Amino acid sequence: MSDLLIEATGIHTYYGASHILRGVDFNVQRGETIGLMGRNGMGKSTLLKSLMGLVPPREGTVRVKGQAMNGRPPFEVAQLGVAYVPEGRGIFGNLSVRENLLMAARAGTAGQRDWTYERVLETFPRLKERLGHGGQQLSGGEQQMLTIGRALMTNPDVLILDEATEGLAPLIAREIWRICSVIKASGISAIIVDKNWKHVTQVTDRNVILVKGEVVYEGSSQALHADPAVLEQYLGV
Repeated sequence: MSDLLIEATGIHTYYGASHILRGVDFNVQRGETIGLMGRNGMGKSTLLKSLMGLVPPREGTVRVKGQAMNGRPPFEVAQLGVAYVPEGRGIFGNLSVRENLLMAARAGTAGQRDWTYERVLETFPRLKERLGHGGQQLSGGEQQMLTIGRALMTNPDVLILDEATEGLAPLIAREIWRICSVIKASGISAIIVDKNWKHVTQVTDRNVILVKGEVVYEGSSQALHADPAVLEQYLGV
């Protein structure tokens, strides 16, 4: 079994005439947690959507577990074990918390059922208290927990988390970071986008920085912490 779960090579992605990603190479190894960083508008969300097939690249190749996914619909990417938590969450507001979770339940690509309904509720005790609530009745932080929990119910090999804590109160954000650590410890690979680089690097093994649709830096969390010039130049901190 290959350890390379996602491999994107020479990705060029456009929105109409706007050239967003410019020759991006990006990969995810089994069990690896990656931080995808950069200022607003640098192409982070576009790269995630390109990997998922939501915004197909015009050039380059996306492979998931060795299979070329160019031109394939997003549900086929999901069937190969990639779960996507989009910016804006995308929960079903007219379904209850219980229904949102159970509708996603399935075994993983290798038949694994590590993330059961019971385990998700143990990991997200706040959701356990709100099982009968409709999705639209939840706070922003609770909706984010529900979206992550729903993704885990698919028993993914890779979890993509876009804007993990955007707009959340500090206490709720701290809970999301705790959950990210639990996910990492469970062996699921992850790609995490968030503006708080300090929190991101506490859970990531490797980090990639995008500037104007190009990869300008790639290195371990330890190396990034040790290079304040990179942080100042590319992240403005």
